Amino acid sequence: MNTHFSLSQLFSPRSIAVVGASATPGKIGAMPISLLRRYEYDGRIIPVNPRVADVQGLPAIAGLDALDEAVDLVILAVPAAHAAAALERACPGQIGAAVVFTSGFSEIGPEGQALQAQLCAVAKARGIRLLGPNCLGFMNIRSRVYATFTPAASGEAIKAGGIGMVTQSGAFGAYAFCMARDRGLGLSHWISTGNEADIDVADCIAYLAHDEDTRVVMAYMEGCRDGDKLRLALAAARDAGKPVVVTKIGRTQAGAQAAASHTAALAGDDAVYDALFRQYGAVRARSIEEFFNLGYAFDTWKQPPQGRRLGILTISGGVGALMADEASDAGLTLPSPTAAVQQRLLERMPFGSPRNPIDVTGQAVSEPGLLLSAAEDVLADGIYDAMAVFLAAAGSSEALWPTFETFARTMQARHPKVPLAISALFPPARRRELEALGCLVFADPSAAVKTLAAVVRPSENASAGPAIPATPSQPLRASYNEVQAMEALALAGIAVSPCVVVQDAEGAVAAAGSYSGPVVLKIVSPDILHKSDIGGVRLNVIGDAEVSAAYDAIVDAVSRQRPDAAQDGVLVSPMAPRGVECIIGVHRDPIFGPIVMFGLGGIFVEVLKDVSFRLAPFGRAEALAMIAETKGYAILSGARGSAPADIDALADALVALSIFASQHRGELESVEVNPLVVLARGKGVIALDAVITTATAG
Repeated sequence: MNTHFSLSQLFSPRSIAVVGASATPGKIGAMPISLLRRYEYDGRIIPVNPRVADVQGLPAIAGLDALDEAVDLVILAVPAAHAAAALERACPGQIGAAVVFTSGFSEIGPEGQALQAQLCAVAKARGIRLLGPNCLGFMNIRSRVYATFTPAASGEAIKAGGIGMVTQSGAFGAYAFCMARDRGLGLSHWISTGNEADIDVADCIAYLAHDEDTRVVMAYMEGCRDGDKLRLALAAARDAGKPVVVTKIGRTQAGAQAAASHTAALAGDDAVYDALFRQYGAVRARSIEEFFNLGYAFDTWKQPPQGRRLGILTISGGVGALMADEASDAGLTLPSPTAAVQQRLLERMPFGSPRNPIDVTGQAVSEPGLLLSAAEDVLADGIYDAMAVFLAAAGSSEALWPTFETFARTMQARHPKVPLAISALFPPARRRELEALGCLVFADPSAAVKTLAAVVRPSENASAGPAIPATPSQPLRASYNEVQAMEALALAGIAVSPCVVVQDAEGAVAAAGSYSGPVVLKIVSPDILHKSDIGGVRLNVIGDAEVSAAYDAIVDAVSRQRPDAAQDGVLVSPMAPRGVECIIGVHRDPIFGPIVMFGLGGIFVEVLKDVSFRLAPFGRAEALAMIAETKGYAILSGARGSAPADIDALADALVALSIFASQHRGELESVEVNPLVVLARGKGVIALDAVITTATAG
C-alpha cells in the first residue's frame, strides 16, 4: 500500500464529520469545530450529535448512518466505550479515515485493550484508517485543517512552513507546537499518534517524506512495534532529501520503563535505535533545545554543510577559544587559512589573530566592511564547509545593523554552499530578517557550533543503503559446534583459520604435523561457549610430546568440569599470525531483526563497551562507518607507529556477516566471531573462533 496516498484523505480532507460535536467551550467535541471555523477551513464540516439540531451554527446529524455522502475524515470525541459503536453506524466505504481523541484504550490495561481491538475491527471492516486513539489529533497548517483539541492551537496562529512534526506523546506535542511557534518556525503538519492502533510514527514520516510542502521532519518517539516499516520510512525521507530529526526517549533502563508504562510502546534497545538513525541519516537530538535547534537549522539552510571544516570569525578571542573547544569535542576540524590569507588579514587588523579561530577584534565593529572583507578572504580558497561568526552584544546596536545585514546578504549571495551561523544578541525582528536571508542566529555560540556539527551527519550518510542479500547457500542447522560454525561462515565469505578435528592424541599429533609452526588445541562442543574458562584450550603447542600432552589435558579438564557436555573431538589449528583482535557478531532484536556488532576483541569488550551496531543488511560504506566510530579505530589505523590493519578486509567481513544474518533472519538467534584477527593492510582477516545459535536451539 502506498502510505502517502492511503493517508491523503486523513491529512487533506475535503469533508470532516465530528462525532460528539459540542457548542460548550472546553469540551473536546467543541474545539475542532471552533478551530476549523476560526482558521477558515474551506471544506464541509458535519457536526454529529443526536441531542441537538445544530452545533455552533452548523446543522447536525444524529449519527454517521445519517450521512448523505462519503466523508474523508471523522473525528471521534466520544467516550471509549461508545467509539466503536459510533463508527460502526457508518456504511462500509463511506469514511476514509478517523481521528480518535478519547483515552481509555490500550494504555489502561486489558479492558482498554479489548475496546481498542473492537474499534480496530470495525475500522478494518469498513476500510477506515485510524489515527489514535488517545491522541490530540493533527493539524495541516497550509490546508487549514485543525483536527485537534489541544489548547495550544487556540492561541496565536503558527505560520505555515516546511517542518512536519509528528509525536507519539500528546503532551510533548502540544509543548513542541508552542515552542515552534515561539521560535518562529513554520509547520506544514503537526501530528499526534497516541496509541498507534493503526497509523504510527513511521506511517507519518513516510507520508511527510512525499509531501511537497514538507522540507524537514521532526519526530518524537517513545517506541516502535514495526521495525521494517520504520526503516522504510526513514529511507524514504533520506531518498527524498528530507532531513529527519528524532528525539527518542528510553535511552536508559529507567527511561525505557517509563516509556512503556506511558504508551504501552516498546522502547527497545537504545543502541539499536542509535544504529538505525545513523544508518538511515536521521539525526538524534538528546535534548529539547537540540531538537529545535536542529529542526531550525535544516529548515533555514537551503543546504547543510557538506563537510566538517569550520571557519570561526569572532570579535572576542576568549569566545573564539570556547567555540574552538566545542568544535573539537563535536568532531569538527578548524583548518588555518593559507599563509597568504593570514598575511592579508594581519595587514588590515594588526592586533587580531589570523589563524582559526580568526579574531577580528572590536575593529570589525568600528570599521565597516572589515568583517565582510575578512570573511571573503578566508573563504576564497574553498577550504571551509561552514562558518560561525560571534558578534557578542554588537547585534543589539541598531547603528551597526546595516553592516551586519550587508555582511549576511553578501555572504549568502556569494557563498551559498557555505552555511552561516551568527551568534549575537539581535532583537527578534532583526533575527528574523537574518533568518529570512538563510542565516542561523543563536544567542549561545556553543549552540551554534554544536548545531553545525550535528547537521553534517545526514549528508555524510545520504547515499547509504542496505545491500541486497544473495540467495542463501544452505539452511541453518539446529545447532552448531565451533567447526560447523566456522564452515558456515566460510561459505558466507568470511575467512576462517584452517583446522582439523581429531578424536585421540595420535590424531592430534598427525594433524599438528601438517602445519608448520606452533598449533592451538581446543575442545569442540556445542555445549561449551567459553572454552578457556574450563581448561579447554591450549596455545602455542610445539612438538609431538607437547601436542599429545595438551590433547590429554583438554579431555581430562572438560570431563571433570563439564561431564554433561557433548564432546565432538578436539580441534587442531595453526597459531594465527599477529594482528588486531576484534569481535564481530549478530543478535536478533525483537523489533528490528538481526543487528550486527563490531568492536575490539579481548576480555574487556563487555566492560569498555567500545562497540558499534548496524541493522542487517548493509554495504561497505556503512561497514567502514561503523568501524570508524569506535575508539578502537585508532589502533586499527596504526597508533603509535604500528602498521595499519586491513580495515577494508574487516569491512568486507562485516558486510558478509550482515548478509548472512539477513538471509537467515527468521532462524538465526546470534553469531559471535571472537576473535577475528585483522592482519596488516592487504593481508586480510582470519576468524579464529565462532559460535552460532539458532532460534530453535536448545
